[in-house]
Amino acid sequence: MAIGHFINGEWIKQGTLSETVNPSNCSPVSVFHRGSLDLMKQAIAIARRCFETTNWRAQARRRAAMLLEYADNIAARAEIIAQMLTRENGKPITQSRHEVAAAVNECRYYAGLARNIFGRTAEYDTGQQSLFTREPIGVAAIIVPWNAPATLLIRSLAPALAAGCTAVIKPAAETSGTHHLLMQAIADCPSLEAGAVVSVNDGGLTVAEAMVADIDIDVISFTGSTNTGKAIMANASKTLKRLSLELGGKSPALVFADADLDNAAAEIANAVIPHCGQMCTAISRLIVHQDVAKDLTTRIIAILNDLVIGSAELESTQLGPLMTSVAANRYAENVALGAAEGEILLHGEVLSRADFATGHFVSPTIVQIENHSSCLVQEELFAPFVCVETFCGLDEAIASANATRYGLAASIYSCDLITAQAAARGLKAGTVWVNCHNRLMVEAETGGYRESGLGRLHGVEGLAPFLETKHIYTQF
Repeated sequence: MAIGHFINGEWIKQGTLSETVNPSNCSPVSVFHRGSLDLMKQAIAIARRCFETTNWRAQARRRAAMLLEYADNIAARAEIIAQMLTRENGKPITQSRHEVAAAVNECRYYAGLARNIFGRTAEYDTGQQSLFTREPIGVAAIIVPWNAPATLLIRSLAPALAAGCTAVIKPAAETSGTHHLLMQAIADCPSLEAGAVVSVNDGGLTVAEAMVADIDIDVISFTGSTNTGKAIMANASKTLKRLSLELGGKSPALVFADADLDNAAAEIANAVIPHCGQMCTAISRLIVHQDVAKDLTTRIIAILNDLVIGSAELESTQLGPLMTSVAANRYAENVALGAAEGEILLHGEVLSRADFATGHFVSPTIVQIENHSSCLVQEELFAPFVCVETFCGLDEAIASANATRYGLAASIYSCDLITAQAAARGLKAGTVWVNCHNRLMVEAETGGYRESGLGRLHGVEGLAPFLETKHIYTQF
């Protein structure tokens, strides 16, 4: 049965048909109706009408109840959603289960914050009073990527609804089946106002551009590539929309000579492989003190060589496939470029033996390359590909880490807290972990510096893009 669009509390089956494909074996998974300009305009108009004419934005307790219902509905479907997610984007099933559990946690956290949005008052002189209120901004557009379609939907949708906004969602085409299950879970929430959440399946660039440019959209929350983020920013500027953008990353790991190398090797190896490196915070640069560089890379290579590579649906799999054949071909080109520009320490390849013949499987690559201007250092490769650079002192390590335009996340490995804190302060990155990597939690804000994005997600600040501050002044 083909997947429709969720508009005004109903399923609309309209539009040409397309299908999602399993990157582990290239078999079809889901069939969905593609979006259109007319459907997108209809959905936006309904979300606007819901915001302007219903009590949704004024009913914090109702919105909190709805988010708790949504959390329970996702939890009840958790294994079904995780299995679909794994089939559609190739994320190993153990990682998909973790993602769905995180989405449930997001809903419950923002259900609590929905009832705790406070303003303030002030009196600056006799007979004067200022009241500052925090009000929902309006209609939020949420554009969801394929690499984490559960968590990256909910971490924008939950704060938008908690704030009192209505939401228009455009999911990624590649994970339409996963998104449909998440929309079924929201459709079954008794406290949801019809029209408060609408979703139109991917319909191509024209439909997405119309969504971004529509005057009835007040804020855009987007997770994806830096180039697409720049295009959204340009289109949104015509109507001065607020933006929340989490974009690309080139996350470095800085390892000092006094680090616990066993811990560093394990953490770094585990941070290279999530979703086959197709994660914006995955480690893609290793900046290591020259005295321990050989020892550390030897330990990391030993871990990566022992990985279980296979179908994402197998419980034992640690490294699943890349998303597409295009990504696999690009990976092979980057490995060849690494051999030309640096020294290959671990030679990854596109796997072609019989048991991998129908999927997009690769093995990890580590290249030592000291040229900061190389595209391998500067560009997000979205694959299990690590560039190794060496340093002598703290300042050099920080300068190397900051030598790209990205600034999403980084990690530092040292047994000296003073060194670790000095390095963390010097890094241009929104999140810095010490002696670990990828410790993401709903309570802690995340976001990027420079070309890694605008604004913050998670935490109390995650509400900020969806709220306006109003000053009401009274003269007595």
